[in-house]
Amino acid sequence: MARAEADRGQAVWIAIIAIILIAAAAFIASSVIAPLALALFIIAMVWPVQRTLERTMPKLVALALTILGTIAVCLLFAYLVGWGFGRVGRALIADAARYQAIYDEFVRWLEGHGISVAGVWAENFNVAWMLRTAQHVTGRLNTTVMFWVIAFVYVMLGLLEVDDMSRKVNALKNREAARIIAQGCISVAAKIRRYMWVRTQMSLMTGLFVWLFAWAVGLQFAAEWGVIAFALNYIPFIGPFIATFFPSALAILQFGSWQAAVGIFICLNIIQFVIGSYLEPRIAGNALSLSPTLVLFAVFLGAFIWGLFGAFIGVPIAIAIIAFCEQHSSTRWIAEILGAPPEA
Repeated sequence: MARAEADRGQAVWIAIIAIILIAAAAFIASSVIAPLALALFIIAMVWPVQRTLERTMPKLVALALTILGTIAVCLLFAYLVGWGFGRVGRALIADAARYQAIYDEFVRWLEGHGISVAGVWAENFNVAWMLRTAQHVTGRLNTTVMFWVIAFVYVMLGLLEVDDMSRKVNALKNREAARIIAQGCISVAAKIRRYMWVRTQMSLMTGLFVWLFAWAVGLQFAAEWGVIAFALNYIPFIGPFIATFFPSALAILQFGSWQAAVGIFICLNIIQFVIGSYLEPRIAGNALSLSPTLVLFAVFLGAFIWGLFGAFIGVPIAIAIIAFCEQHSSTRWIAEILGAPPEA
């Protein structure tokens, strides 16, 4: 018994060290590993489409249609996000004089209470800062384009090799390893598809209710806030907070009352809480049950390693880890502790 406990403790420490090393490698080689992670995620989502198309047409034609359909979905999503933020941004720029007047009044109030803002602004926000910011934004756009190009190259090659990889796994002499890999991949793909389906339903519901609430209280850009809430809801914790903070902040400018902004912020968070914490777990069921601590850790660790993309992909990676842990008796206890139901 003591020997078994010691072996389990050693296995836990080895797993912790492995996770730390993998996270460090993902951070250092993010330009290579992040597109690969996105590609594996997309392959898990679209492989059933590819397989269905291959039953009625040549493999390369099915691959082309699958890739084109995936690109179309991604472009539509990017267009919706750009439309929402673009409309709000253009309106803010058009009404810049009003916001400048509010800012000047706020600065005078601060200086009346002994807080000088002009010196800090002049020191940190100057022409050189603006040029550096513009260069950073341009660089990020170029990096994002290359990121997606590399990811779709991975997707195209991966979809071509799914069948070959499956045959290689099934031909392994270590039958237990072959079973774990094969069943783990099937389980991961199924759970990620279900996770995204549930997340899409909840995002649509969140966007609809945010739009209806914003329209009912007369908040500007009601449709835009609904679209933004829909898009950002795919990123747990961080996305919903951003989707409630910005409309609440602009409510101060529209209504001229911090009480109204606080009320709007509370109501928007109630919408997010009811849908995310009450409805979503009941629709997702036990198959996707995760510890809230694990979800929070996965989101913030992913954000630290890969930024906003990491915050999005963090939960699917956690789902994949748990799905593989379920496949073997020596690691099934990890899946049970982190939220997956124990095997019957």
